[in-house]
Amino acid sequence: MKENKMESMPIRRLVLSMSVPIAASMLIQALYNFVDSAFVANFSPSALLAVSLCYPIQSIIVAVACGTAAGFNTVLSRSLGAKQYDQANQIILHGLFLALCNWIVFAILGWFFSGWFVGLYTQDPAVIAQGQTYLRICTLFSFGVFIQITYERILQAAADAMGNMYMQGIGAILNILLDPIFIFGMFGLPAMGVAGAAIATVIGQLCAMATGILIVKKKIKMFEIHPSHFKLSWPLISRIYQVGVPAILVQSIMSFMTLFMNAVLGMFSALAISAFNVVNKLQQLVYMIVMGITNALIPITAFNYGAGKVDRIMEGVRFSIQLAGLVVIIGMALFELFPEQLFSLFGHDAQLEAIGIPALRISSLSLIFASTSMILCSAFQALNHAQESLVVTLLRQMILLLPLVWLLADLGGIGACWWAFLIAEVVSCFYALYCWKKIKNHLQAGQAV
Repeated sequence: MKENKMESMPIRRLVLSMSVPIAASMLIQALYNFVDSAFVANFSPSALLAVSLCYPIQSIIVAVACGTAAGFNTVLSRSLGAKQYDQANQIILHGLFLALCNWIVFAILGWFFSGWFVGLYTQDPAVIAQGQTYLRICTLFSFGVFIQITYERILQAAADAMGNMYMQGIGAILNILLDPIFIFGMFGLPAMGVAGAAIATVIGQLCAMATGILIVKKKIKMFEIHPSHFKLSWPLISRIYQVGVPAILVQSIMSFMTLFMNAVLGMFSALAISAFNVVNKLQQLVYMIVMGITNALIPITAFNYGAGKVDRIMEGVRFSIQLAGLVVIIGMALFELFPEQLFSLFGHDAQLEAIGIPALRISSLSLIFASTSMILCSAFQALNHAQESLVVTLLRQMILLLPLVWLLADLGGIGACWWAFLIAEVVSCFYALYCWKKIKNHLQAGQAV
């Protein structure tokens, strides 16, 4: 019998081989909004602010899509493991049905409430108009996101990692190519500003969706996806959302943190919101690589926990912390040494840089603590300690961070509030290490954790 690489491949090579493609895939996803923000910042400051204010809603759309897809993928994988292929086909049809239902909800909300939402954070009519246009386009065509992510999970269940890379790569490349054409007006097209950014984004998403549909249809022969065979099953939907709802909530935490930050920063200036958005975009590129490592560590840890290989669990967690630490140290060095050059990607606004560069330098000090917490949270999940993972995540991004941001901003102004990120991450990291020490002691003692 062929040995499973999860238990036989050297841990360091295993973590690297699994994390690199996942990290690459997540980086591609992060490029969508990064590229939009960079190009619109060079179009006008009001365009950057409009896109910045819309970003949390885009993140919530992705959270709902990914959370639903996580539940769908879990149920689908179990059916495939049990060789219940007819049931698997029904699960896929339900996943697509839920994707369309979610799209309809966001399309309606986006069309009628986009202007109201942007108006919560600014009174500038130009920003409100641009934000409304951007959100309406993104939500109206968000079926591309929902169906694309559903097909990503179908390919994951069929163990086709390259298919996912093709999907996301095509979408990101198209977005990057089309952004300047639509935003600034090229080849005879008029300059469309934020509307052009939104159009480029949805075209990229729709092409990625179409690529996924074609790959599944041509390569994955085990599935027969015929809409006429769909039979609505509320118990099946319930099973999907038993996993999906918690995943949606966890993935939405960052969006709610961003909404709160926008509200606090908006009390100082609109530029502060834009500066935070730029800092967020830059740091997300580092976080995506770390999340690639965490996503690889979960199945490795879970498999070796089931196999009783405690030494491999310890080595995997230790190496993942070291690898993530190396990634964030490189990121921190770039942020500390070259902030002006990085901010220049988003235009040459001296006032934006005056707020954003100190924010980038201060908040980036927290990256090393954040990466350790993220790795340990993935280990907690794999070892059936989801509660500890949730508590650490809430501490990092809500329970500690939000009151600290408000308090420090009130006491010391906008320059002081960035220290809240470092304080929250340090405290959360030490709590995560405390939890890990207890779990590790149980593991090494041979007890159930």
